[in-house]
Amino acid sequence: QVQLVESGGTLAQPGGSLRLSCVAPGFTLDSYRIGWFRQAPGKEREGIACLNNGDNIPYYVKSVKGRFTIGRDSATNGVTLQMNNLKREDTAVYYCARLYSCYFGIGDSVGPWGQGTQVTVSS
Repeated sequence: QVQLVESGGTLAQPGGSLRLSCVAPGFTLDSYRIGWFRQAPGKEREGIACLNNGDNIPYYVKSVKGRFTIGRDSATNGVTLQMNNLKREDTAVYYCARLYSCYFGIGDSVGPWGQGTQVTVSS
């Protein structure tokens, strides 16, 4: 199994920026479809962005489109999520996952889920 590890979450102020990283120790994620998910307190986990393999075409849900950018990181062979103009409602545990699909929507996770990384947006 390919186990993904998330990092980069921390406390940020509204309007600020954070960059999350997703890596798989011992593996390169270049050939995988990768998605970012988040789970806020009391809510279900939701997919927010994904990146296709091959053409690297991204998909974003409406709530993050224009603020978040998903991309591949050649330095780590991983995937990043650049989050700008953060809002309080972005507070959540963020997870990355390999996906079965990323066309016109965020597909199901291949699994397994990692530990996630906590992002807290507060002044």
